[in-house]
Amino acid sequence: MSTLDGISVIFDLDGTLVDSEPNYYEAGRRTLAEYGVPDFTWADHAAYVGISTQETVADWRRRYGLGAPVEELLAVKNRHYLELARVSARAYPEMRKFVELLAGEGVPMAVASGSSPEAIGTVLARTGLDARLRTVVSADEVERGKPAPDVFLEAARRLGAEPARCVVLEDAAPGAAAAHAAGMRCIAIPYVAHQADAPEFATADLLLRGGQEEFTARAAYDWLARRDTK
Repeated sequence: MSTLDGISVIFDLDGTLVDSEPNYYEAGRRTLAEYGVPDFTWADHAAYVGISTQETVADWRRRYGLGAPVEELLAVKNRHYLELARVSARAYPEMRKFVELLAGEGVPMAVASGSSPEAIGTVLARTGLDARLRTVVSADEVERGKPAPDVFLEAARRLGAEPARCVVLEDAAPGAAAAHAAGMRCIAIPYVAHQADAPEFATADLLLRGGQEEFTARAAYDWLARRDTK
């Protein structure tokens, strides 16, 4: 029997499993430039970390007064992103080790992301994580994106897991809020350092303020094992 018997682990993708935010920023910058917004900065992008792509472009449309429909903006941004992801998507090394540790114990795992199904599939294939992470849920497949719990609850449903027995790994405040709303435990690894004090992260069961630099596969595994035997 596994040390983590009965536990399921659900990963956010962007900024948690893979360092994809630079590609999302560049895709956003290129998209907005095409529509006459030339000065989209990294700080502007940081405000959208953890928000679904569809909700992001909908907000762009309002904020920048864009005339193009959301569907068009979404398609253009996804095209730019996929061009970048196919050649440069990179998994965090310690996250890859963590996935392998959990797979070795037979722990059920899923990915629950605000990205499109095509983007998720492209990134997982590029990094080779698709060999271990076969249960995937996109926010496009549920009614509401994060901070609503829908995407995590759907992942649990597909795994056949009780929400209370699921542990979510998240890098963004909306995702931490979604995990809490789903009744799941959460390991929070803030991508944007200054957001570590956000109230949403206060609900996390384990908050690694140092982000990915503080995360190690063995420490995360040991933390899960201790929690599970209490």
